[in-house]
Amino acid sequence: MSTADSRNFMKCPSFLDGMAQSDQQLGIAPPPVSKAAAGELIHLPPFDDIATQPCYASLLDIRRSVRVYDENTPTTQAQLAFMLYTAMGIQDYRGQNSAFTLRPAPSGGARHPFELYIAVQNIEGLAPGMYRYHPLAHVGEKAAAIEFLHQIDDYKTTITDMVAGQKWAAAASCVLFISCVPYRAEWRYKELAHRVALIDLGHVGQNVMLSACALGLGSCCIAAYAQDVCDKVIGLDGTEEYTVYGVTIGVPKQ
Repeated sequence: MSTADSRNFMKCPSFLDGMAQSDQQLGIAPPPVSKAAAGELIHLPPFDDIATQPCYASLLDIRRSVRVYDENTPTTQAQLAFMLYTAMGIQDYRGQNSAFTLRPAPSGGARHPFELYIAVQNIEGLAPGMYRYHPLAHVGEKAAAIEFLHQIDDYKTTITDMVAGQKWAAAASCVLFISCVPYRAEWRYKELAHRVALIDLGHVGQNVMLSACALGLGSCCIAAYAQDVCDKVIGLDGTEEYTVYGVTIGVPKQ
């Protein structure tokens, strides 16, 4: 892809009226709004009143990327629950057959074409390993549930490999890996879906970072990652679902 092609990808095309009909317009049933659980869910504790910095203006002043973490101090399950909910929690349904969801982060056409995975190293009371967030478990509630997927062999080396050699990321309490399920957006937007999804991805990342600030935690969004390694470790096919973003979370080192 040339530089010109890359620039044009960011632009809103002028041929919208001439586009072929989307699957939504053709009356094809929408895809599920989230993946179903394959195993037992772990319901995380309530996160009411855990914010240490409730002033929005202050959050904007203190939001910075943090790459140095205190490995001796764990992040709590309630803190993790708050961040998962503010990233992708389902607040309500809209549309026929509940085909659309309302969430804390906006999404074009309310498609929310993402899944959220958590590589856990130091979360209080959770075994290290790979987990997946399940927003369907608490629709309309301020709560969070996760599913344990598998252990991560040689955690620090594996995480470093996943984020293209950035060793500092392996010291975080956890790394959130966001995947894209493209058909959720393609169902409505066809070839424009991927441009819209990248915009949506920024909304999710900013929500996570502001949420971390509100809890006194540090975070850093990562766009440099090894695609094949991430997809393999998480367990994604790389076509119908693939990694698109990472966010480290942890207690900042003083």
